[in-house]
Amino acid sequence: MMLGHMTEQEKMRACLERHFGYRTFLDGQESVIAALLGGEDAVVIMPTGGGKSLCFQLPAMLMEGVTIVVSPLIALMKDQVDALTERGIPATFINSSLTDTEIAERLAGLGRGDYKLVYVAPERFKSARFTEAAGALPISLFAVDEAHCISQWGHDFRPDYTRLRKALIKLGHPRVAALTATATPEVRDDIVIQLGLGMDGRKEPGLHVHGFSRPNLSLLVNRTQNAKEKYARILHHVRAGKRGIIYCATRKHVERVKQELTRHAVACISYHGGMQDGERSKAQERFMTEANPVVIATNAFGMGIDRPDIRFVVHFDIPGSLEAYYQEAGRAGRDGEPAACELLFNYADVQTQEFFIDGANPTIELIRDLLRALKKLCADGPVEMPISDIAAQVESVKNSMAV
Repeated sequence: MMLGHMTEQEKMRACLERHFGYRTFLDGQESVIAALLGGEDAVVIMPTGGGKSLCFQLPAMLMEGVTIVVSPLIALMKDQVDALTERGIPATFINSSLTDTEIAERLAGLGRGDYKLVYVAPERFKSARFTEAAGALPISLFAVDEAHCISQWGHDFRPDYTRLRKALIKLGHPRVAALTATATPEVRDDIVIQLGLGMDGRKEPGLHVHGFSRPNLSLLVNRTQNAKEKYARILHHVRAGKRGIIYCATRKHVERVKQELTRHAVACISYHGGMQDGERSKAQERFMTEANPVVIATNAFGMGIDRPDIRFVVHFDIPGSLEAYYQEAGRAGRDGEPAACELLFNYADVQTQEFFIDGANPTIELIRDLLRALKKLCADGPVEMPISDIAAQVESVKNSMAV
């Protein structure tokens, strides 16, 4: 049958088999893809392993023009582009790992139609030059992967997420797909607001929620008396499952757990935000290529990582939220085989999360006191000071993170 004489559904299925090697869609994929091909914006909540990426990759192949994919991590972009290239799908990425010349070459290639998908970090839209160049492209779809980051990170850790709404206007209002594995109703609403969906003359986006059940995962919460008990539980999982991730709330705990496991002859990979980019890339590469990797990491690790055979995910500390826990535990057992997820806690762990919560939510009194201190410090003009030194000038500060 000629493609031109096919129905939309037949085109979708033909594309699925030809480009991605599948004969059937997973639950929810077909309705999301049909909505996007029909010109609708879509907010997609789909469980880890449910095939979110296909929901924008397949439409990219059927639409005229380019699909821009906003992705939070450089390593994640590279993994996805490598996988697409292996399938013969023309994709590329533009991020800070490239030189200006390489970026210019890739933008020129996009203008010529050499690529169907381009992955970019949200920080790219800080550059007026990049936004202007992207605005000249025939953009068919603007996909925001790991869209919960817009709400959870957009106001502090990754403020560039809050620029995406303005970027969409400059790009000529292309249709939008925002995708994530978990999002509470509040986070969903915030994603819609932050991207300006259903506003400025846009039709309300379609909401596609396709469950979160992962029956192959065993979820266990285990109260422990001390760190020694935690180490014993971790060693049990390492010996039983071999391949896994151990999440810690702080860099200090990452190093402590690594030291303890190394003492028991367990080869470990550590990963946290204090490491250099090259070190983190090397750690991620080891995780993807070694037969039985054991990674000890903060929550900086794992988003979008597509290794299906992880047999355990252990939380050494209480995670920041139930949503964060499910994102992290969901990295186990993506191949559908049984996997263990265990949360280890004692009540002392609560203090760490209370510290983070207090730091992320400064009181109005602290804000006023800080403003007075800054005015005094800058009375004779701008000054440069470490945050800790500024915090020392404010009596009401109990947590310098709040500053």
